[in-house]
Amino acid sequence: MIQAFGLTSNPRKELPPAVDDVSFEARAGHVTALLGAPGAGKTTVLRLMLELQPGRGITYFRGRPLHRIGHPSREVGVLLGEVPGHPARTVRGHLRMLCAAAGVPVRRADEVLEAVGLVSLREERLGTLSRGMDRHLGLACALLADPHTLVLDEPARGLSAGEGRRLHGMLRAYAARGGTVLSATADPKEAARVADRVVTLEQGRIVADQPAADFSRTRLRPRVVVRTPHAARLSSLLAKEARADRRSVEVAQEGGNRLSVYGSTCADIGETAFRNGVVVHRLADEIGDMGPGAGTPRTGRPPALSDEPPSTATPPPVATLPSAATPPPVATLPPAATPPPATVPCPTGESPPAVGPPSGPPPSAVEDPAGSRADEGERLPQSSIGLPPPIAVRPVPSPLRPVRYEIRRVTGVGTGFLVGAVVLAVSMLTAVLLARTGHTPQPRLLAAWPAESPLPPAALGAGLLGALASGEEFRHPALAADRGSVPRRLELLTAKLLVASVTALVLAVLTIGCDAEVLYLVYGRELVEVPGDWLPLGVSWLGLAIGCAWTGVLAAGIFRSTTAGLAVVVAVPLLVAPLVRAAVGGPAVRSAAGLPLRLREMLPLQWPLGGERYLWGALRMFAQPVGGALALSLAVLLCAYLLTSLRNRAR
Repeated sequence: MIQAFGLTSNPRKELPPAVDDVSFEARAGHVTALLGAPGAGKTTVLRLMLELQPGRGITYFRGRPLHRIGHPSREVGVLLGEVPGHPARTVRGHLRMLCAAAGVPVRRADEVLEAVGLVSLREERLGTLSRGMDRHLGLACALLADPHTLVLDEPARGLSAGEGRRLHGMLRAYAARGGTVLSATADPKEAARVADRVVTLEQGRIVADQPAADFSRTRLRPRVVVRTPHAARLSSLLAKEARADRRSVEVAQEGGNRLSVYGSTCADIGETAFRNGVVVHRLADEIGDMGPGAGTPRTGRPPALSDEPPSTATPPPVATLPSAATPPPVATLPPAATPPPATVPCPTGESPPAVGPPSGPPPSAVEDPAGSRADEGERLPQSSIGLPPPIAVRPVPSPLRPVRYEIRRVTGVGTGFLVGAVVLAVSMLTAVLLARTGHTPQPRLLAAWPAESPLPPAALGAGLLGALASGEEFRHPALAADRGSVPRRLELLTAKLLVASVTALVLAVLTIGCDAEVLYLVYGRELVEVPGDWLPLGVSWLGLAIGCAWTGVLAAGIFRSTTAGLAVVVAVPLLVAPLVRAAVGGPAVRSAAGLPLRLREMLPLQWPLGGERYLWGALRMFAQPVGGALALSLAVLLCAYLLTSLRNRAR
């Protein structure tokens, strides 16, 4: 069950809030439609419910707000707009990545792909999908974790008529299994056909909250669709006969040769056209919209919430009828008798079809211009709906779940591999050029670190990969529908730091190995001899790569941009390192010689023999200006990251 109370968006500049005091309820086992014209505030309501947009009010999902739910994807499945995935990722890879984030088995991706009909496109890239296929993928993402609640924003947009009927059948079947479905739509006929209850929005406020049957009876009106090349003449004839018979008939000309007639029947319109020799190309009953003039912007505030059906004594305003004088208002009278069947002339010269009143209950079929008919009130049988099987046993939440998600995110696209290849190529070329000049020390030569460069290529590559880890979460927010602040969750941050550390270590080791190999091939063995102090140098090198990667992760997470994260990585040696050098420069009265031995004496646990060498290597790294600047920058960025997370949680 969904319970929304007082949802109100923040006021806009010199404009009222887009959503003002919206409260409604969506029951379990039912499909609830949130109906409104474009701009009525449907998407804003959904974003406020999911805490993706700041505002006032609260929404309970089975008695708990979203920020109090430990695993939101298992409670709420969301479809808002297009699927926010990386365009180079495959359909199957995207779903498997989300499986890792939701903590469900990987085979679940294939199950939902089969349910939504995307098995044949599982290896397609997200950037190549059409709009209809993208909606199918969005529904698959919403169903992935088998949530109790579905929140969908115009799920049938961009789908064909057959795909739309199949989607509506899936939603009905999902509700029949006990789930809660909330679907926003701008089509009144779709809301009446699919939903059990319809909540109508107008200018950001609720104007009606009623069962679908009452909505169809009070807000939707049966109409007759007429297509004729003499639309203006037929409109005038229908209005004239309605005044003569003292009947309330409304005629709306919808452009071109199409008319919508309210308050009449196919038989009456057919007789009128036949008597006056008006050629009719199409004549069909259908469930109409809210009447002519509905959905137009109003200057005042919308009416207050009411479950009472609107009065039908006074019809809504319609287009001006072609009449010289305005007829006096009359009461609507029931028809005296059923008129005999009439015929409508057919332009092809064949026998004109008979037109008469339908037998039995009023029809609700819609005839499209191509001649195909679809039963608007028909709901697909549940046996024909392909829903993915429910998850019977959910695995225990594992602390490795964010790590698996991050690994699938990194390996699902080729960006990281491309960056690594470019870094290795640039590093080898730089090492060869530095060795040719002969003025570079061997440690800098193996790291391909010129004295004029603030950082070596491997450190810049590690920082870029770290910045991509956080920046891509905001550029392609695959988890944003799950929770607005997911990229700033501490468990996901820990996973990103861990994966970035491993990536930086691999890149640093490969850089040294590739540089040594190419120097050996070009210049011989003398340039690749192992230095005596290789241990502290190695610790410093690995620490530099990991520090740059962590700086990129934290900076991109704070500033929500990959470019900003890389800029901070470059700014550390250019701006922070000179400050550290100036602070620690100058003559020192005392030195820290023997610090590792004193630390070993103070600690209750004794590390293995020779462990002080590793500690001394780490201390030497921090004693360098770049190492100290990295340590200081990481501390500041981590504090800023934590403060930002706490502020979002407080909001």
